[in-house]
Amino acid sequence: MTHVSRTRLWWEIALVLALSVGRSAFFSVLSFLEAVTSPVSLGDQSTSLNPGAATVDPWQVVSQVFSNLFNLAPVALAIYFLWEPGRSALRRIGLDFRLFGKDAGTGILLVVIIGVPGLGLYALGRALGITVQVGAAPLDGGWTAILLLALAALRAGLTEEVIFIGYLFDRLRRLGWSTWTIILSTAALRGAYHAYQGVGPIFGNIAMGVVFGWVYHRWGRVMPLVIAHVVIDLIAFIGYPLAAAWWPGLF
Repeated sequence: MTHVSRTRLWWEIALVLALSVGRSAFFSVLSFLEAVTSPVSLGDQSTSLNPGAATVDPWQVVSQVFSNLFNLAPVALAIYFLWEPGRSALRRIGLDFRLFGKDAGTGILLVVIIGVPGLGLYALGRALGITVQVGAAPLDGGWTAILLLALAALRAGLTEEVIFIGYLFDRLRRLGWSTWTIILSTAALRGAYHAYQGVGPIFGNIAMGVVFGWVYHRWGRVMPLVIAHVVIDLIAFIGYPLAAAWWPGLF
């Protein structure tokens, strides 16, 4: 690769990240630094996931639906950059339905491997006072809230897995990075992306990034990672509020 090609590739990566997960990671780290320097301890602070999903205003619902769709533009841009004449970028990164049954099975297995320990890390962080309380949006809006939360889960799964894994693995390989350098670097960026939630989620998401990165390196498919991510977020966004409503004494 020539010097000009490498420079152009670095600019491309910088622009994709600045429009998506890189920008979010930057502000997430700023939020974390603000939280740890606050006189209020991390354990006594809280943050909310998708607070607007509880709205019942039909125009707000329509606005949020389209907001989620437009927020997928950086994903489309990354796939566009990956596209080559005669080669489908979707097939190249394994974001298709050719092996959906196998991908779904792998995704559910990853939910068990990642989701359960992730909950444990969150609970440990809360017990140690180093993780903020993360509140899910209430389901007061009924089916519209469930629709908006499902869209948010799909957007998060596609954004993180396509860009962190499918896009960055391809681009960093072209720059000559080794496999484990790519896995660890993208995992660290994933941890920074969730830093606003506190210490526990930082390490939990780094671990998730390492596992997902290895799985992608081994099988070369993003689809099972997207499925796992969406299912984990659906449990967090929808399953937890339902469980809290049905069994308030337990949650």
